[in-house]
Amino acid sequence: MSKNTDLDGYDAKTRRMMKGMAAAENRALAARAEEECECKEGMFPSIGRRGFLAAAGAAGAAALVTRGANAAAPPGAMDYPVQKDPTSEQGRLTSADGGYGSRSQFESEVRWRFPTATKESSWTMVPLDKSQGIITPSGLHFERHHGGIPNIDPAKHTLIVHGMVNQARKYTMADLMRFPSISRQHFIECSGNGLTEWKKPYLKTVQGTHGLTSTSEWTGVPLSTILREVGVKDGAGWILAEGGDAAVMTRSVPLDKCWSDAMLAYAQNGEALRPEQGHPLRLLLPGYEGNTHIKWLRRIEVSDKPFMSREETSKYTDLLNGGKARQFSFTMEAKSVITYPSGEMKLPGAGFYELTGLAWSGRGKVRRVDISTDGGASWGLAQLQTPIQSICHTRFRFPWHWDGKPAILQSRCQDETGYTQPTIKQLVAVRGLDGHAKFGSIYHLNGIQSWGVDSDGSVKNVHKY
Repeated sequence: MSKNTDLDGYDAKTRRMMKGMAAAENRALAARAEEECECKEGMFPSIGRRGFLAAAGAAGAAALVTRGANAAAPPGAMDYPVQKDPTSEQGRLTSADGGYGSRSQFESEVRWRFPTATKESSWTMVPLDKSQGIITPSGLHFERHHGGIPNIDPAKHTLIVHGMVNQARKYTMADLMRFPSISRQHFIECSGNGLTEWKKPYLKTVQGTHGLTSTSEWTGVPLSTILREVGVKDGAGWILAEGGDAAVMTRSVPLDKCWSDAMLAYAQNGEALRPEQGHPLRLLLPGYEGNTHIKWLRRIEVSDKPFMSREETSKYTDLLNGGKARQFSFTMEAKSVITYPSGEMKLPGAGFYELTGLAWSGRGKVRRVDISTDGGASWGLAQLQTPIQSICHTRFRFPWHWDGKPAILQSRCQDETGYTQPTIKQLVAVRGLDGHAKFGSIYHLNGIQSWGVDSDGSVKNVHKY
């Protein structure tokens, strides 16, 4: 959105912030090249190979290119000659990539960064519109950093566990990896996902509105194993988890959650954590807001009460009308979004389409997803694609025959507890829009997303209650 009237009701600082976010999204959209095959032309908002340097920043993108690639290849790819007829000549040599695989130079999805004042404290958004299945590639997992990305030697990293325990312990990574491990697939979502969308539609694409969530397979040691090892004293009820970054990120976590399903994760999608995901060790709290999943974990202190750190008092609280705030609202409630078709796509004409998207809940499995193509006037049941796992993205699909007339597409999910995803209007009725000077509210927006399809096939972000 470009008109100043689109930002009426926001203060000057917030207008600058939101304009910056829109500008980053617009740069990514402007960089898209016409590289799709004719059968997909106009349908998908793909970013072309030449667009990556503009979307990610020339210097930063060049630094991300796999060793041996040149600047013509997208980040994570290597630039190879394209064979005219691969059946008539030998292909490139085995292990020419140096021994660590790279993606095709024709695949060009990237995260885009919110243009905060510094790159040390910022976040990046996942291209959900290009996602397949439920797993997010490690290189596309969303990021949120408060003090840059530390570079930590795992051979020198330690985890201290102390406080209300029978015996304080210091663990090396080698110590932790000797314990029996588990692997589970879970989503992580930043509680600020969608923060610009409370008052009115603002960002254009699903990458902008919902791009702060990702699913990975996580491997590590149950935190309960370590708690049993050190012995938790009677009366303990909380832990403080502390990260080893420049922000020294800290969050209080209920001890019940630590005993239940918390994990000390050291691997993601079959390999060591990426540095931006907390290498060599992060706390994983399935279903809890992303800020609590402390990265570069270096210390756990057991206590009888929460520690009231900055990130759970002045930040990551849900301000309400009248100035009061909900605190420790950890759980990410049921949520869904249609990823195809979604904002800034264009349908080539009337006919059959398969709507698809993602649904998730921090309280367990997704039970059902309903789809509306008329702005909520009527609903139909979507098919849930297996596997359907607890606290994990679930892919849904819905057949739709578009008659070429304007339509409004919505998805609404329900989890196994019976909780049903609300509309934004219903959330505002409870939370209000006076609780925060900037956006009316920021955290835990899980309202129903609407995509308006015009008669020319163009898809836009709209609000429809």
